[in-house]
Amino acid sequence: MHNLLELQKRFINLRLGTFIHFNSATFQFHTGEIEDWEFDHENAGQPRRFPFAESDWNPTGLDCAQWAETARAANVRFAAFTAKHHEGFAAWPTKYSEHCVRNAANKTDVVAEYLNAFRSRKILAGLYFSILDLTAGINRRCYTEEQKRIIKGQITELLTQYGEIPFLMVDGWNSPWGGPTYEMLPFEEVDALVKSLQPDCLLLNIGCNDSLEHTDVVFYENGAGQEVADGFSGPGILCQKLTRTWFWRSDDPVTPPMPAEWAIQQMERYFPMNVNFMMNLSPNTKGTLDENLIREFERIGKMVHFPDALEKLPSNWMTRKPGC
Repeated sequence: MHNLLELQKRFINLRLGTFIHFNSATFQFHTGEIEDWEFDHENAGQPRRFPFAESDWNPTGLDCAQWAETARAANVRFAAFTAKHHEGFAAWPTKYSEHCVRNAANKTDVVAEYLNAFRSRKILAGLYFSILDLTAGINRRCYTEEQKRIIKGQITELLTQYGEIPFLMVDGWNSPWGGPTYEMLPFEEVDALVKSLQPDCLLLNIGCNDSLEHTDVVFYENGAGQEVADGFSGPGILCQKLTRTWFWRSDDPVTPPMPAEWAIQQMERYFPMNVNFMMNLSPNTKGTLDENLIREFERIGKMVHFPDALEKLPSNWMTRKPGC
C-alpha cells in the first residue's frame, strides 16, 4: 500500500492515456442527432426515448487486442474503458442487473477482454463506471437504498473479480450532466469502499475540476469545454476526442480525425502543468477501430516525447483537504 501522494505522482508520470468509449451508445446513436446519451431525460425531465435492448449488443468482430495495439503504437501508457456508461448497460456479466452482456447477443465479458489485452501489452488498464444509470433509474431525482446496493455491488465486482485495478473513473455523480448528489451519495462513502477493496486504486471523479475534495486527481473533460486554469501544477488529468463525438459515428470512417499535430500541441500545453492527457478511441459496432483513427494514433507515436519523470512535487501541488 502506497500513500496518496506517491500514487498521484506515479500516475502523473504516465502522462499519456487513452479513453475507450464502447458501450450501448455505440449501437444506439451511431446515426441521427443524439451524440452520446439521453441528456434531456436526466437534465430536462423529458421521458426516455431510447431504451436499449440487451439483444442489440452484438459486436461481431470484437477485437480488444487491436485496441491495445493501436494504443501502444501511440506510446500510450494507461487506458480506461467504459464498463458502464450513463444508459446503464454493463459490459460484464453483473449479478446486480439483467441489463448486461449476460443477456446480450454477444455475451463476451468485454471488461475481461479489455483488461487482458492491455495488461499483456504493459499498458496500465483502469475502468470507467457511471453512477448515473438511466435504466436503473439512478439519477438526481431518485436514489434509494436498493439503488445504492446496485452501485456498491457493481463497483465491488469490478474491484474484486478482475485483479489489480490501478484507477476507477466514476462519472454522473454530482455533475452538471446529472446523477446523484454528494448529499445523496457521499464521496467519502464510495472512496472508503474503493480503498477497502484496493488500497492503491485511485478514484478519479470526472467533472470534479475545482479541488481534490471529491477526487484523487483533478479531472477536466476538455471535450465538454472544461479547461485547466493558468498556474495549475497538478495532479490533473484531461480527456479529449479526435473524432466528433465520444462514441463511434457511422461517418467516422470517412471523416478525418483531429491530426496528430493537434494532439501533440495538447500534450505540450498540459504535461508541464502535471496534467495527463487522454485521447479517445471509439470502436465501431463490430468492436474494431477504423483505419483512419489507427493511422493517426500511429502518427502520434512517432511524434510524442515525454518530459522527465516528476521526482519532487511542486510547492503548489494540490493536496487533499484534511478529513477528506
